[in-house]
Amino acid sequence: MKYRTAPAFPLLALLWIGLAAPAAWAAVYELPTDGSPVVGADSSVTSAYEDTLTDIAHRYSLGYYEIIRANPGVDVWLPGAGKQIVLPGRRILPPGPRIGIVVNLPEHRLYYYPKPHGREKPVVITYPISVGKMDWRTPLGVTDVIAKIRNPAWYPPESIRKEHAENGDPLPKMVGPGPDNPLGDFALRLAAGHGEYMIHGTNNPTAVGMSVTHGCIRMYPEDVAALFAIVPVGTQVRLINEPVKVAWVGGELLLEAHPPVDDEGQTVEPDLQLLSAKLDHALGDSSAAIHWDLARATLQAANGIPTVVGIAADNPDAAAPPAGTPTASPLSRNR
Repeated sequence: MKYRTAPAFPLLALLWIGLAAPAAWAAVYELPTDGSPVVGADSSVTSAYEDTLTDIAHRYSLGYYEIIRANPGVDVWLPGAGKQIVLPGRRILPPGPRIGIVVNLPEHRLYYYPKPHGREKPVVITYPISVGKMDWRTPLGVTDVIAKIRNPAWYPPESIRKEHAENGDPLPKMVGPGPDNPLGDFALRLAAGHGEYMIHGTNNPTAVGMSVTHGCIRMYPEDVAALFAIVPVGTQVRLINEPVKVAWVGGELLLEAHPPVDDEGQTVEPDLQLLSAKLDHALGDSSAAIHWDLARATLQAANGIPTVVGIAADNPDAAAPPAGTPTASPLSRNR
């Protein structure tokens, strides 16, 4: 189940923060009781004349490239009135333990698994993020939140000040709180490195969902405010690079693919050979009949939308891929 409004129990009541920025809603999902890694559902909204895709992305807590890839051919800045805009909301949860915060760099998305209290049902809360751009890598691995900072000051490292100076945009040694501060109003400091990496807000919401930061993780102002309110110091943070996710649902194989992120944190064009190898690895010892034409098309599109690409080998009566999908070759055995 996905909540667009704050339910009655205490944890989720914290997730709607009324700010001056455009209204946005946290994507909060109850974890499936059967252990399934699939949550949520896709939806759509009709655009108004004054909308841009970035406006709609911000309103529904989606990232820049996330909404663009889900709506190919739609003009980013002038989609036009009356157009149906897809809001991607069905997700395969990242692999690994559902503990604390998980950041999947290719997905440009953060997942938080708060500890349930009392009779609260386990949930996952997810937000779009920006990550490091070329030459400014967001680190991978396990770390934790070591401090929570309201109205942080920004002390740009010498390397960043040099970069700005070379571009004719010199920076002071310290940028105080306020509209010119790229850290926004809230920051979670991580133990990674020497404590220089943070999860923080931004004074440039349009760029959320891109690889544009200097290694930090950037969020919409209202999203980081909501996260800041419920994440305790000491929370584990796991940063991963998983462009391909798979899941079994009712005997069907779902594939979710995102453009890979290279060693420098830069999004690169999908490499079918690499992604096919990752798909094979993700399947492990599973026996599946995969429609490889459809699987390759899904890997190539890398639009982040889970797609049925096969069936369990022991479930020949499961539904085939929907009509209209590529069918140049029949389902072929994998493993």
